[in-house]
Amino acid sequence: MAETSDCRDRTTEPAPTCAFVLGGGGALGACEVGMLRALLEAGIKPDLVVGTSVGAINGAVVAADPTVEAAEQLAGLWAGLGRSGVFSGSMFGRLQVAARSRTHLYSSAPLRRLLEAHLPPGVDRIEQLPVPYQCVAASIERAAEHWFSRGPLVDAVLASCAVPGLLAPVKVGDEHFLDGGLANSIPVGRAVALGARTVYVLQVGRIEQPLSVPRLPWEVAAVAFEIARRHRYARDMADLPPGVEVHLLPSGGPVGRCGTAGQLRYRDFGLSGERIDRAYRATAAYLADA
Repeated sequence: MAETSDCRDRTTEPAPTCAFVLGGGGALGACEVGMLRALLEAGIKPDLVVGTSVGAINGAVVAADPTVEAAEQLAGLWAGLGRSGVFSGSMFGRLQVAARSRTHLYSSAPLRRLLEAHLPPGVDRIEQLPVPYQCVAASIERAAEHWFSRGPLVDAVLASCAVPGLLAPVKVGDEHFLDGGLANSIPVGRAVALGARTVYVLQVGRIEQPLSVPRLPWEVAAVAFEIARRHRYARDMADLPPGVEVHLLPSGGPVGRCGTAGQLRYRDFGLSGERIDRAYRATAAYLADA
């Protein structure tokens, strides 16, 4: 059975006051790296990190080492993502994986190797992270969100990143998990439930842009998913208790193709550097005025 999690986990630690919430967003997750660098340079460090999908990757690195140097390390990780084999390879290779699996296009092995290479030696379990950390995945068997707050770190992150159709479901214990964005894409409510009073939301820019009516067949599902993910975030924001302060950090605007289809491109890593720089400048300016 997968290790369970609720808001009472790690009760021996003091309640967090400052949380970093890192949302999902595929290749657009590079924006979060610029935001992290701006936060850490401003002397803002988290007592709690929660993440979804690509935000689970960025969040794990900063929870392992909440320093400017870690943000710079993340920038290096993003610079190498296009060459890492995570979402690369020939069409023939993808078709071979799809033919064998009948469910997905890519192996999760390159992503596992990348995570293991960028996490500190000896940090194998979530409990070993210096900063309390949780990431979310969607349980197939229970059709519900599942929060990982202890157990093998890389397995939890892989579960949170298992994009349907691209990567295989990840088995942890007796359950199988898919991408956390299916259940909770920007988990502000989780951070608040765990006690955070100041929340910094690191998002990839989607919620800054209005949705448009789909005009092509493949845009229909994308728009439907965006409505679902934004509705959950809007509900969390509407339900904030008194005394909780939330900072929605700016992404600096879109880089590359705009529109719903452009936002959901998962292999567009070539623009990572520009996305990091824009988000860094925008967030640094926001923090200076806050």
